Amino acid sequence: MTAIVLPSVAMKQQRWNQRYAAEAHEWTTEPCPLVVKLAGERAPGRALDIAAGTGRNAIHLARTGWTVTAVDFSEEGIRFGRERAGDLGVGLTWLVEDVTTWEAPVAAFDLVTICYLHLPWEAFAAAARAAWRAVAPGGTLAVVGHDRTNIADGHGGPQDPAVLYTPDDLEPLFEGARIVRSEQLRHAVDHGDAAGTGAEQIDCVVVAVRDADEHGD
Repeated sequence: MTAIVLPSVAMKQQRWNQRYAAEAHEWTTEPCPLVVKLAGERAPGRALDIAAGTGRNAIHLARTGWTVTAVDFSEEGIRFGRERAGDLGVGLTWLVEDVTTWEAPVAAFDLVTICYLHLPWEAFAAAARAAWRAVAPGGTLAVVGHDRTNIADGHGGPQDPAVLYTPDDLEPLFEGARIVRSEQLRHAVDHGDAAGTGAEQIDCVVVAVRDADEHGD
């Protein structure tokens, strides 16, 4: 895969480091419900959490018996996650990497998750394709993020349509996949000033399965 180098990666990394360092106590430690559901439906195996942030999903997977690799470009996010995992007595592998250029091991993971990764399309598509290649035969890739319609019809999230997507955008990225879930999902906002106001967030959800007789490219 040709590496994609974004001129603003270093600036974005610095900004996220600053946010995590200053606001780590404000970031939720609750895992994404989609990750909880998928992990609970499968026997624990090898999991990869891409753009792990402070590790809320990776830690949940590790606590439920999965062997987990968590990847994010923010040293502060990884530091926070590693410390929390240590406090909880769970072990996992933490990697500080730019997911737009990092080469994940091919066909190595039974579950790969990408939660709320929002980048310019070329960079996101490169990361998503690499994530799909990392899925082992019989494994699953789950992507959830703010849907593009959330700008006009939902609440919060990025307001730049160039970094958002819909299920129709995502499905073609996963060549040979069996798409088992593809939808725009509305749910009540349960955090910040909008909690309890009836405001809704619109997410994009795609779950792709690599059949057991298939293999990564």
